[in-house]
Amino acid sequence: MSRVRTWVRDLALGARFAVTGGRRGWTRTSLTAIGVGLGVCLLLAAASVPHLLDSRDDRVAGRTAFPVVHPEVKPSERSFLYAETSTLYRGDTVKGMVVRPDGGRAPAPPGLTKLPGPGEMAVSPALADLLVSPEGALLKDRLPYRITATIGDQGLVGPGELFYYAGSNTLKASAVERSDRFDGGSDSRVPMDAGLLLIVVMACVVLLLPVAVFIATAARFGSEQRDRRLAALRLVGSDRAMTRRIAAGESFCEALFGLAAGAGTFMLVRQFLGSVTIWDINAFPSDVAPNPALTALIIVSVPVCAIAVTLFTLRGVAIEPLGVVRNTAPRRRRLWWRVLLPVAGLALLLPQAGQVGMNDDTDIATYQISGGALLVLIGITALLPWLVEAVVGRLHGGPVSWQLAVHRLQLSSGTAARAVTGIMVAAAGGIALQMLVASMQSDFMKPTGMDTARAQLFTSAPGADATSGREIIEKYSATKGVSGVIGIIETYAERPGPQRSGERWVPVTGLTVGDCPSLRELAKLPSCKDGDVFIATKNGKLRPKDEDPAQPGAQVDLSLQESTPSGTVKKAEPELWRIPASARTAQTRSHPMGRLPLDGILATPSAIDVSKLHDATTTAMIRLDPKVPDAAEYARNTAAAIDPVTDVQTMQNFERDSRYSSVLTGVFVGAAVTMLVVAASMLVSTLQQLRERKQLLSVLVAFGTRRTTLSWSVLWQTAIPVVMGLALAVTTGIGLGLTLLNVVDKQVTDWWAFLPIIGVGAGLILLVTLLSLPPLWRMTRPDGLRTE
Repeated sequence: MSRVRTWVRDLALGARFAVTGGRRGWTRTSLTAIGVGLGVCLLLAAASVPHLLDSRDDRVAGRTAFPVVHPEVKPSERSFLYAETSTLYRGDTVKGMVVRPDGGRAPAPPGLTKLPGPGEMAVSPALADLLVSPEGALLKDRLPYRITATIGDQGLVGPGELFYYAGSNTLKASAVERSDRFDGGSDSRVPMDAGLLLIVVMACVVLLLPVAVFIATAARFGSEQRDRRLAALRLVGSDRAMTRRIAAGESFCEALFGLAAGAGTFMLVRQFLGSVTIWDINAFPSDVAPNPALTALIIVSVPVCAIAVTLFTLRGVAIEPLGVVRNTAPRRRRLWWRVLLPVAGLALLLPQAGQVGMNDDTDIATYQISGGALLVLIGITALLPWLVEAVVGRLHGGPVSWQLAVHRLQLSSGTAARAVTGIMVAAAGGIALQMLVASMQSDFMKPTGMDTARAQLFTSAPGADATSGREIIEKYSATKGVSGVIGIIETYAERPGPQRSGERWVPVTGLTVGDCPSLRELAKLPSCKDGDVFIATKNGKLRPKDEDPAQPGAQVDLSLQESTPSGTVKKAEPELWRIPASARTAQTRSHPMGRLPLDGILATPSAIDVSKLHDATTTAMIRLDPKVPDAAEYARNTAAAIDPVTDVQTMQNFERDSRYSSVLTGVFVGAAVTMLVVAASMLVSTLQQLRERKQLLSVLVAFGTRRTTLSWSVLWQTAIPVVMGLALAVTTGIGLGLTLLNVVDKQVTDWWAFLPIIGVGAGLILLVTLLSLPPLWRMTRPDGLRTE
């Protein structure tokens, strides 16, 4: 019990020194609190991610209509027709739902009290602001409804979401869904693939470990000034154990201030989250709520970490009444235990080789993989001080600025090395993560086969009659910014008469109607004029008559068999059409949308009465004029005017899995925030080092040393550990990346993944150095010689 009271007494005394040391003491305490607070703020943000994701998923599920799957369910007072819509506007996604109530008691979605009526629209606040602004003029033409309500927060994913509900009396039950309630998305969540889960685990390690490193580094701010003060305590009678407990109490108090500063910064920043969008991520402040268990862990671990780091660093320092022994030649650092850490990490990772399969929703050895990666990355933080000490001990000569920097590193290389460990850990982990993501990209990004040189937008209208289909194509062709349209009407034709003996089905062929330029995009035509008919096949040769009804001079039936809701099959009245005997054969070519080539009958508009075509699909592949701004927006406006639920797809060469995109977005957001915290913490660390050397720098200036020389010395003092740290980070990152690729049984696809990450790290170092120059020049003024 007396031992506990002794610890409490000495810790309290150290806490008192932290707040009663005058201006210099408060400066050190403030800098330490800022460094710790930045890390705590990011840790609290990370602890809020589970609640943030759950809240977003719950709101999406709450506004999802539950479709009635039975086709013969009758309309009721509570049912409504609906069609979900999505459009792009200048790169931003605008989602919505067009509804038509069947009765007067249709349920309202979250955030509204009732469904909008015909011609009415309820919008999110962000969409309302966009529609009334000059930038939203084109979008307003696409959504020609009268705004009657604003959607509440409970019906939106985030405050910046562009979302709407529109009422329409033109929806047809045969073309859309029917429902009688919302909250239909709770069962739609798909388990995450093992490969994606591995990326998430590694992202957490890579993004959070630098924060922990900086918290540990911040706990050692001002250690030289503190040690001199502890020597004075030794002079008045305290023993070595007591001075270490007092130092731990000082760090404990500073960590508490850091906790308070971090919590305050977190609460302040979360209030402005609604006005910030990073990579399409936008959240309500109420969603950013840290997990209680993780919050408690942070509150406990940060002060404990500060005490542990202080006691660990003082174990090799002999604080005597007349000074600190560390100011003499330090004892050489040992290498063997520093190598054991990454070796132990690799020992945990190597048995997992080939254990994580792609497109597999089985669990992975999360703790083993994350623990192995942590040991590897922590190991390089222990290796860097040894490496810096070993290298700078052999450096001699050079310009004055170089000698000042080298001599400073030779006296205290540990402080300089600690300042760059956060960047080094972030760079090494980022390289490994980038190699992993690049190798797995092919599993989540599939080539679409689309030819974006032939068209840039695609839209189709199924179920429309062919006459209106021609009108649709003409409207697209007349749209501003549209340089051409591959417009076709697609349906099927079959051989007339009943099914013959031995046939499993009546032979059917495709029938495509379009003008000559459009048909040339589908087949290699010898020549073409309006009125021509072609029979297109893969090899340009006719198929046997008993297999394909598409033959010159043959009759085909344009009325196909249809299914009723009860499942029976009926035959419409035959609609016969004779293929002209002059029909020529043609060889199909690749489809602009990357589909299988369209074979069968290709007819120009004058060759067939399009009014005889029933249940046809009108397809328009639109070429845009790059010289017309917002050409795509004009085309989408035309599509919305034709039918509010028309989907206009942007043609692209690659299609990315949505879950993969979400994971990458989260990684990019976390990396951006982590880098900002890393840069801010490095700046605080650099300013702390300059403050400790204020008198020495002033003396050098007083004796004639130029300030530019001192500026270069600060740059060299930072650059030397940075170069060695980044070299170690590249080596470790590539090694860890290769190990992780072995886990997923993948090969390296990008050996140069480290270049962008190294560039960002070097840029942050240069930025921090530039920001530290004004304080350096201010500290080297003559009044810096004054002491108390």
